Formats: sequence, C-alpha cells, structure tokens
Amino acid sequence: MRERILHVVEAFTGGIFYFIRDLTNRQVEEYEVYILHGVRPESPTDMKALLDDRVHLIRLESFNGVFGSVLSKNTYKDVRKYYDELKPDIVHLHSSAAGFIGRWALPCRNTKIFYTPHGYSFMKRDIPLLERMGFWSLEWLCARRNAKTIACGEGEYKEAKKLTGNATFVNNGINIDALKSYVRPFESKKNYIVCTVGRIMTQKNPKLFNEIALKLPNQKFVLIGDGELRPCITARNVEITGWLDRCIVLHKEKECDIFILTSLWEGLPIALLEAMFMRKVCIVSNVSGNRDVIRNGENGFVCKDADDYVDVIRKIEEGIIDCERITEAAHQDVVNIYNESVMAKRYDEIYHDSAKKQK
Repeated sequence: MRERILHVVEAFTGGIFYFIRDLTNRQVEEYEVYILHGVRPESPTDMKALLDDRVHLIRLESFNGVFGSVLSKNTYKDVRKYYDELKPDIVHLHSSAAGFIGRWALPCRNTKIFYTPHGYSFMKRDIPLLERMGFWSLEWLCARRNAKTIACGEGEYKEAKKLTGNATFVNNGINIDALKSYVRPFESKKNYIVCTVGRIMTQKNPKLFNEIALKLPNQKFVLIGDGELRPCITARNVEITGWLDRCIVLHKEKECDIFILTSLWEGLPIALLEAMFMRKVCIVSNVSGNRDVIRNGENGFVCKDADDYVDVIRKIEEGIIDCERITEAAHQDVVNIYNESVMAKRYDEIYHDSAKKQK
C-alpha cells in the first residue's frame, strides 16, 4: 500500500502554487497525495486542471489569509479533522500560516511533519521592526515542536538554523519539460525587451522597477502581472499586462530578452528559475534567494540600486557583455540543479530518512 502525503497550504497562489504543483505531480508516481488548501483572490481559477488528476484537492473554507486563519479556532479544528480522517503518513506544511497552525493542531510526536517557510515572514521589509521581531519569536516557538524545517534554498536555510537544529534545505525546482517550447536563444539586436513577472506589491519593489524604466526611456519594459501597487508604475515605457493565463504569461516572457527582479526579499523565486531556463539575461536585487541562485557576472547579475541595473542593461545594448555565455550558464544550472526531478528526489530522501530515525 502506498504512503499518503498531506500537503497543507493556506497561501495557495503564486510561486507556492507552482512549487506544490511541480512537486506533487512527481509525487503521485509513488505516493497518494492530498492538498488541504485555501483560496485567495489571486489563486489560479483552473488549479484542478493544472494538477495531476491523481492529486486530491480539499478546499478548507476556514483558511482566510494569514491572520484570519491563525486567529480562528475553526482552522485548527478543521486541519485536525482532515488529519484524523485521512491518517496521512507524512504531513508537509507550506508557508507561515499553515506552518503555525499545523505544528500546533497536529500530534507532531506521532507523525512525520515537515515545514517549508517559502520566505519567512520576519524577512519582510514592509512591516515595522517590532512586528518582524514578533514573527521571529513565533517561528522560534513553533520550531520547538517536533517538525523538521525544509528550507527552499540556502539563504532560507541559514535563517532556519538560527531557529532550530532540526532543519535542512532543498533548492526549489521547476518542470523544465513544460517550458522547453518557450526557450529562445539570446539574440543580439538593437532594441531589447525587459520584463518581470509577479504581483505588483511591496515585496517586488515596483518603485525600483519604475525608477529603472524612467532612467531608460527608450527601452521597452513589460510587467507581467498586476496588483495593489499598480499606481507606482508611472513610466510611459512600461506595459502592464494584468493577470494572464499561464500559457499567455509564458508566451509573453518568451518574447522578452532581459528579466529583472527588484525584490526586497525572496525565498527562492520560481519566476527567476523559469527565466534562467528560458535563456533570459537575469538581473536581480541583492537579497537572499536571488543571490543564492545568481552568481554575479557568471549566470546573471546582482544589483544594489537602479544605477546598477541601468549600467548592466546599457552594457548589454552595447554588446559589452557576452550574453550567450551568461544565458547558457543559467540554463544549465536549472537543468542540473533547479529542476523538479532533482527536487522531488531530494524531498523523498528526507521523508524516508526521517522515517528511519523515528524507528
């Protein structure tokens, strides 16, 4: 009889959704897979179609945002109820809300429980220091429970080790087979298209994105996504696409040449890995997650301010940078390290290693 895995995730959207999709689409070959999830306004409307038919989706109505979920006693009851009904062999909690609720609602000593932060809440830079300290304290308290933390990259792992010795990491990986038709070799030309992908929110630092566009008024910029900080984008040379279906997003990205991330913080961004595989020149902010993947001048560029981004883009335009070498190195890194096959295998090893230690 196959083992049963229960993934629990409140924030079933964005990079976390695609991470879990790629992981579970591999896991169904060996495990019986269930996902207990919430729904947010930006969650994919066709999530069932994006997942393998063998993945069992269970929507939890009491999942209602981070604070709405954590402060509701019904959420803890519901998570425990489904745990008792499904009797999973493995429980994997994703992101802060599910990580907090699951580690207190479930019998950690009797179950193999794992937690992946996907970017700790205390790493956010859009909240006051006192609030970040509060989030750190809550994570420290939860880390006293018998659950293993599996960080999604080396930067997040360094933070996890400050909280608990019961931690390891697995680099995020993507489904490269699904992206092969969108790969386009980098071509030298007169006018390049610069893009980014994601929600227009504080984390993604749209003000910096806009500043870069203003400094390069003759350059075309495409922001694939939408969000509450859309008014921050005032540069006339920026096209904001709004929310698009997944395949249209990939077609849009295929047309672009340079991919930038201006984030204030990251876990290990899926959008960046996809851009690397698609042979875009990747230029990113100097934060954990980005710099875990990008080696400055080797497979992309790491920048500290708008002038750094502008300098790199101008050097690309002038033909000073060997973009073919840079994009090939990034592409091969994803093929060899950051792909779903490697990721799923490593998670499987951790699950089974934990089982041996419990015996």
